[in-house]
Amino acid sequence: MTATIPDLTTPRLILRRLELADADAVQRLFPQIEVVRFLASRVPWPYPTDGAFTFLRDVVLPGMARGTEWHWSIRPKTAPEQLIGMINVRDSSDDNRGFWLDPVWHGQGLMTEASIAVTDFWFDTLERPVLRVIKAIANNASRRISEAAGMRVIATEDRDYVSGRWPSEIWEMTAEEWRSRRPPQ
Repeated sequence: MTATIPDLTTPRLILRRLELADADAVQRLFPQIEVVRFLASRVPWPYPTDGAFTFLRDVVLPGMARGTEWHWSIRPKTAPEQLIGMINVRDSSDDNRGFWLDPVWHGQGLMTEASIAVTDFWFDTLERPVLRVIKAIANNASRRISEAAGMRVIATEDRDYVSGRWPSEIWEMTAEEWRSRRPPQ
């Protein structure tokens, strides 16, 4: 089942369908080691000056057009013109959700809010039976989001990230588990 990509809202955020027009804002925020450190090694580093434009044009927009990826910009409701991060879900066998947030916005629970909205979309709109995410064990903030959602570790392995090779975990949750334990927003 493919789905259009609606705007999603949380108590403090607007998740807006990612567009090519967002490339400049992404380019200003994304190339920070705090952002990319635990992203897959396929992310070029140092990040090229046209990296955001190329990624949106060649990866994000085609994936959305195929109906296999759903990408949003993350924006505060108090300043909806301000992009502060990105979140996505994608059809993949072992890694269905990814996100990043400008470090100045860390520590406020914003990514937890965004993750809840996108996970609802994954299970309720897309009707996917399971959600899996991969993360470096050292990425404590991301691990806390999975723990709070009630996900469980199903495997460990070493993976390559922008910052090197790290022990990693594959986390999983079924639609039934999500519906029975969905965190409040």
